[in-house]
Amino acid sequence: MTLLESTVSAGAVTTIIVAIVLLIIIASCIRIVPQAHAVILERLGAYKRTWGVGIHLKAPFIDRPTARMSLKEQVVDFAPQPVITKDNVTMRIDTVVFFQITDPKLYAYGVEHPIMAIENLTATTLRNIIGELELDQTLTSREIINTKMRLALDTATDPWGIKVNRVELKNIIPPAEIQNAMEKQMKAERERREMETRAEGEKKANITVAEGKKQSAILEAEAEKQSAILRAEAKKEATIREAEGQAEAIRAVQMANAEGIKYIREAGADEAVITLKSLEAFAKAADGKATKIIIPSEIQSIAGLVKSVVEIGKNEETK
Repeated sequence: MTLLESTVSAGAVTTIIVAIVLLIIIASCIRIVPQAHAVILERLGAYKRTWGVGIHLKAPFIDRPTARMSLKEQVVDFAPQPVITKDNVTMRIDTVVFFQITDPKLYAYGVEHPIMAIENLTATTLRNIIGELELDQTLTSREIINTKMRLALDTATDPWGIKVNRVELKNIIPPAEIQNAMEKQMKAERERREMETRAEGEKKANITVAEGKKQSAILEAEAEKQSAILRAEAKKEATIREAEGQAEAIRAVQMANAEGIKYIREAGADEAVITLKSLEAFAKAADGKATKIIIPSEIQSIAGLVKSVVEIGKNEETK
């Protein structure tokens, strides 16, 4: 290999190396920021700009991306913190904070270790709020505590480029003796409600039984009333039927007797026979019957009695 060929080979290798280095430098100057992320760019150690989503170019050697952060809502679960209520009861409360980065520049340069700062601020704010409440209020006022904490944290984290969306009290853990007392109280309350429920059920059952007895008595009285009415109607009907039957029987007897006397008279019987038949008819007409026979006051003899019986026969014929 000649010297010229060696020189050409060395130049080609150098060119290739320089091209590779240039490609590496150019590739390092190209950055792609994904969705919901941001990148802080510094030039010579000073803030230059904030890169949003998309492709970006930086100047080699003087520009440097320093911080890459997510703009999505983030959730941080802090460990339980000891707090003291207004009535001097020590309890432990753990919180969950939902926050979002709204200004990447403030977030990068506003505070060192932002998550630790939020945790300490949450603990301090929680102690201040719980210190104004008693135990019972603390256990029943979660929504009020959450709202107060969110407002306080949101105001305090604004200079850090952070927005606190929600704060939730995850667990409220009172001391063991307080828990035992609360369990006893809850047990007594459940027993009281059970007794009230049982008493209410018995009351309703007694009312239902009394209403049933009342309705039964009303129905029995109504049935007895209807039965008495029916018995009276039946007795009345029977009496009427019996009276009508007796009247019909008397009428038939009288008509038969009248026919007999008429026949005797037409046959030419003497006055003694007529008188005897008249007496027999009179006896049959008044024998054990509730029949009223009117005898004229002027009748002074048997003949007058016979004539009255004959008149009765004639009247029956005309009817």
